[in-house]
Amino acid sequence: MTRPERTERLVEVLPRVYPEAHCELDFKTPLQLLIATILSAQCTDKRVNLVTPALFARYRSATDFASAPPADLEKAIQSTGFFRNKAKSIRAAAAMIVNEHGGQVPQTMAELHALPGVGRKTANVVLGNAFQKDEGIVVDTHVARLSQRLGLTKQTDAVKIEQDLMKLIPRAHWTNWSHWLIWHGRRRCYARKPDCTNCEVLRLCPSGPVFIRRGEARASE
Repeated sequence: MTRPERTERLVEVLPRVYPEAHCELDFKTPLQLLIATILSAQCTDKRVNLVTPALFARYRSATDFASAPPADLEKAIQSTGFFRNKAKSIRAAAAMIVNEHGGQVPQTMAELHALPGVGRKTANVVLGNAFQKDEGIVVDTHVARLSQRLGLTKQTDAVKIEQDLMKLIPRAHWTNWSHWLIWHGRRRCYARKPDCTNCEVLRLCPSGPVFIRRGEARASE
């Protein structure tokens, strides 16, 4: 099976397996999603979702975040890790949003990517989930791992993985593709010990038989 053929089948099967797949960061506004995504770096969505209700109740606008005393903001997000750098990025990004975008989160890749602390992955999250714009594909650890295991890329760099995927996946599915793979990575295709025997896309995965054979070999030792 060629990569395009495999991709076509995956696009058919994955939405049936995960019909409710969505961004698992809790947010109500583009600004909230931007802040939550910055906080999610090296942190779980679950932990971020525990922090953001109080955070968003206290800071409601870009102006609020831009003018937040660094120590107060750091304390509010401390449990997400790397809190000093994250607080610095949040304050700087919010200030740019206020000064250059009238307090509203911009809606283009170039403008989002120009914000301090906002890389291409974060920009893709915001564009796809807050503005329903398929400008690229979010490549986190799950998407990278599964795209490699599914034989869709041999790259290890996130930008190069995204480039490979954008050539294979129809643009209308770019945002959902990340949701499908993230959900599959969290629920089935684990990093250390993937549940291949119960995998819904095993027949489409060239790596599955390899993992199964390894498991059988270890069991027989």
